[in-house]
Amino acid sequence: QVQLVESGGGLVQAGGSLRLSCAASGRTFNPYAMGWFRQAPGKARDFVAAITWRSGGSTSYADSVKDRFTISTDVAKNTVYLQMNSLKPEDTAIYYCALTNGVSMRSGYSYWGQGTQVTVSS
Repeated sequence: QVQLVESGGGLVQAGGSLRLSCAASGRTFNPYAMGWFRQAPGKARDFVAAITWRSGGSTSYADSVKDRFTISTDVAKNTVYLQMNSLKPEDTAIYYCALTNGVSMRSGYSYWGQGTQVTVSS
């Protein structure tokens, strides 16, 4: 079993920055990729960013966050980060960390964290 625990959410003004962290634990931990998703009120959960755990750390981003958000890992700490810069009010959502042992970076995630709230004020 894998457990994911997010932290780092909060309230920030538009144009500001936040860094989310997701610490993973489990008996055998060697995922294909880890990702971040977000869900705004009344909307579906959307893909934000993902990174392969090994294989050079390939990344993938949603168009809406490209060039503003950066995903990274600390393999020694089993932790994935999401650095969010130039935040906009439309980035307001609950952000979820997820893990997949599959072959796609944007779908097939089996494990999810509890979520952390990010609120961007205008």
